[in-house]
Amino acid sequence: MAQRKRKLVSELVGGEAYEYFPLGEYIVAAPGVCGGRPTFKYTRIDVEYALGRLSMGWTVEQVAESYSLSVDAVREALDLAAQALILQAA
Repeated sequence: MAQRKRKLVSELVGGEAYEYFPLGEYIVAAPGVCGGRPTFKYTRIDVEYALGRLSMGWTVEQVAESYSLSVDAVREALDLAAQALILQAA
């Protein structure tokens, strides 16, 4: 399956340039932030950390509250992780 090319987006946030590759509405890969790993947009919160809490039995709502994220953002992280697993298995 062909991988889609993502376009680098550049925004001014808090007076500073913020560049990222959108992976979804809430999840991005920003060069120079967490080694370019997926993070929640406008944060340094690594998606892997949120998924780790979910794997420990936390609810989506608990994870969202603990990181001050929207429930939709945490659900998107789950959806993107599931898509990545499906692509790897194919």
